Amino acid sequence: MTLSDSTSPLAVDIDTLQGGAADLSQYAGQAVLVVNVASKCGLTPQYNGLEKLQERYAERGFTVLGVPCNQFLGQEPGSAEEIAEFCSATYGVTFPLTEKVEVNGEGRHALYERLVGFADAEGHSGDIRWNFEKFLIGRDGTVVARFSPQTEPESDELVAAVEAQLAG
Repeated sequence: MTLSDSTSPLAVDIDTLQGGAADLSQYAGQAVLVVNVASKCGLTPQYNGLEKLQERYAERGFTVLGVPCNQFLGQEPGSAEEIAEFCSATYGVTFPLTEKVEVNGEGRHALYERLVGFADAEGHSGDIRWNFEKFLIGRDGTVVARFSPQTEPESDELVAAVEAQLAG
């Protein structure tokens, strides 16, 4: 699949947490769970479940993509180095993290411009509601599912959606 002229979220430019360009096209043909993350949120322990998903499914063509965001009560105030250290030391995160971006408003990053139109099972589309909202991008590069921030990474609903993408 070619993403260069695509409307896929994986066709946008975004930097890694370390500052170099992230090549999201490397995930073409894989299932990707995009999650806006924060280090000082009540939902931050979801990093555990996200890392377990990464470890469980990485070899089958799946990755979690963490996208730090400080728009929700300033719950991701750290520098890139602080975020990386926190994720590694506290939760053993091995999945990729992007630069810190805005997910709502006029400064919304292009990645999220391509995600927010997709509705979740309750019919919510549009603005991101809180940290740890999740979007599953299928092997074809399109958004196939959206999950609320409260949906645990290892919930039956989310795991079934990942499994369905990896089976196809």
